[in-house]
Amino acid sequence: MPQLVWQKSSFSTGGEGECVELAAAAPGQVHLRESDRPNEITTTTTGALSALLATLKAGGADAR
Repeated sequence: MPQLVWQKSSFSTGGEGECVELAAAAPGQVHLRESDRPNEITTTTTGALSALLATLKAGGADAR
């Protein structure tokens, strides 16, 4: 398995703070993890992630 290249969220607190990281998976899929739990990885489709982010940006899903 090739080594994953993780990208931190632009809302990251920086350093070793709490942040969400993303890495490309198979075409159309993306891996997600929290920086403080790097061995716990979930995978979703790019479409589902895009829909979640749009909902959060619109203030839905009790976004805070």
